[in-house]
Amino acid sequence: MILALDQMSRYFQATLTRVWSPIGQTPRVRISPQRDCLHFYGALDIRCGREIAVTAPEQTAAVTTDFLRLLLLLFPTQPILLLLDRAPWHHGPALTALLTENERLELLYFPPACPQLNPQEHVWERTRDAISHNHTYPQFDALVSDFDNYLNETPFETNFMQVYGPPIDTAIFE
Repeated sequence: MILALDQMSRYFQATLTRVWSPIGQTPRVRISPQRDCLHFYGALDIRCGREIAVTAPEQTAAVTTDFLRLLLLLFPTQPILLLLDRAPWHHGPALTALLTENERLELLYFPPACPQLNPQEHVWERTRDAISHNHTYPQFDALVSDFDNYLNETPFETNFMQVYGPPIDTAIFE
């Protein structure tokens, strides 16, 4: 398994994007004084586009370790190569202990300041475009639920392996 991991924060405030509207009918976006926030951990299988996403109350090394345990449970026999950024919560004693206990889990960090390399970033962007840009949700729970459902039910295509993977010798398949 090759998985790309990342986290994002989802606030109740609508993120804005440009939209088309009929002349004279200015779109309205509800602004809420609520500061509700929830974090999402996501891992994208870059070969088939399957997303595994869960909500989390915070972004810490302990929560990251718990998410990696979940991935190990979901893929009980496969070796896992996990691609991730260098966020501070991707390091720490708990994570080191988990890696020591599970030889089939290997981490590969992206270079610093290169979020565009992580396919999971594109999953967040596509989900925000589909669910939360210019949203009119009256309740934060409904927004979170739709966001979560979209993440876990939508296949996300990526060309990561074609761009960054090893070249494939097509002659061996003929």
